Amino acid sequence: MIIVHPLLGPRDSAEFTYLGDASLIDRPDWQSETAASEFYEYQYLRENPAGLHRELWFHEAGDRSWLVVTRDTTTHEITTVEMARDVARARGRSK
Repeated sequence: MIIVHPLLGPRDSAEFTYLGDASLIDRPDWQSETAASEFYEYQYLRENPAGLHRELWFHEAGDRSWLVVTRDTTTHEITTVEMARDVARARGRSK
């Protein structure tokens, strides 16, 4: 599978480490009254979708950047690759 890195261009997926659902960017507030249950859900409860899914990938064998990859889990077709920092910044502005 080829991942088109936003800065470095096409790269083999073997250069990357898959790190799970991209919703992990939205870490719960540790000071919340319901922090214990929120962190439990954050840590252990995951979706396993068939179809489009936003995922975190780490470019371990390259520039060590974090990416958010939108991939169809049934065909492995990648539709979007974004820098995770840009996704996190955009989410921070929208809250």
